[in-house]
Amino acid sequence: AILEKIKPDGKVLGIDADSAAIKRIKPRKRLILICGNFKDLKKIVQERGFGPINGILFDLGLSSWQIEESNRGFTFQKDEALDMRFQPTAGQPKADNHQDLTALEIINTWPEEALKEIFRKYGEEKYSWKIAKQIIWERNKGVIKTTFALREVIKRAIPTGRTQRSSINRVLARIFQALRIVVNDELENLKQGLEQALEILEPNGRLVVISFHSLEDRIVKRFFRPTTDQLASLSRSGPQAGKIKILTKKPVMASEKEIKENPRSRSAKMRAAERLAS
Repeated sequence: AILEKIKPDGKVLGIDADSAAIKRIKPRKRLILICGNFKDLKKIVQERGFGPINGILFDLGLSSWQIEESNRGFTFQKDEALDMRFQPTAGQPKADNHQDLTALEIINTWPEEALKEIFRKYGEEKYSWKIAKQIIWERNKGVIKTTFALREVIKRAIPTGRTQRSSINRVLARIFQALRIVVNDELENLKQGLEQALEILEPNGRLVVISFHSLEDRIVKRFFRPTTDQLASLSRSGPQAGKIKILTKKPVMASEKEIKENPRSRSAKMRAAERLAS
C-alpha cells in the first residue's frame, strides 16, 4: 500500500529481525528488504545510502506467521520448544542481530528474583512471585523444555480461585509476553529505534508507530510528549525536544469492522508525529 502511494519513484526500506519472515515476502520493485533490528536503524540507512527519508513506520511486536507457524514457542496454545527468538542463530549466518538468549535458558537458569522481576515488569502480572517460585520448584525436578510444560507450571502457581479459562489465559499471555520481551530486548530496542528515527527523518516527515501492548505504547507516548516538569524547565529529555508536532492527540484504534476482519487488530494503537522544519 505504501509503495502504491509513493510511486513511481518512491522506495521502501523494510527491516525485520526475522530472516525467515523476510524470505516469505514477494520481491517487488522499489522495495529493499534487510534482516536487522531497528536499534541499528541509523547504521542500516547509512550503509545503504538510503534517503532522503520522508516517513518511518514502526510495526511492533510479532507477526501472525511467527505465532502460528514459526515453531519458536511464542504462544502457550501450541506445544513447542521454549525459544522465542525473533532471529535464531542455529543454521543461520551470524549477523549483527544474532541472538543467543532463549526462553528455555531464562526459565531453567535465571534465579527466582530475576524471574519474578521480569514477570512483574514486562508482564505486569500480580502473581509474579508465585509463578517464579513454582518454576524454581518444578525445574529442580527436571528441565522445563516446552511451552505446554511451562503452561502447566504456571497454572499450578495460580490460586485455585482463578480457575476460569479466560483468567488463566490472560495470566499465560502476560508471562509469555514478558519472556518474549526479555529474549528480544524489545523495549530497549524500541527506545533506541525511536531516537534514531528522529535523527534521520527529513523536515515535515512523518513518524508512525503501531504498538500492541501498554508497555510499548507508554514508551511511544513519552517519546512524543514530554512531561509537564520537563516543559517547565525547558530541559525536555530525548532528541525529540522541540522537533516534533504530535498528529494523534489520542491513539488511533481499529474500527469494529476491522476488528471483525482481523481480531488481532483489537489491541493495536497507532500514534503519529511530524518532524518540524526547525
